[in-house]
Amino acid sequence: MANGNPLLDDMAKVMTGFIDAAQSAGEEAKTAFRSQGEKFVTEMDLARRDEVEALKALAQAALEKVDALEARVAELEGKSASKPK
Repeated sequence: MANGNPLLDDMAKVMTGFIDAAQSAGEEAKTAFRSQGEKFVTEMDLARRDEVEALKALAQAALEKVDALEARVAELEGKSASKPK
């Protein structure tokens, strides 16, 4: 059984440490970037996607009700115009 080279073992340990440190730094950078983005959105008073989608659904429902009411008014006006006075 051959023993490993201690110099290579030490270098492998150092490289593993560097990789772990780089991954940690990457995660920290991602977290910081996300935090700054959320802070920017909050300060600019921008709406989030889910809020915009909820408002679009509400507006669509309101437009459908308006269309139905306009049709009903037109129907009622037609009936009252055809009645003799």
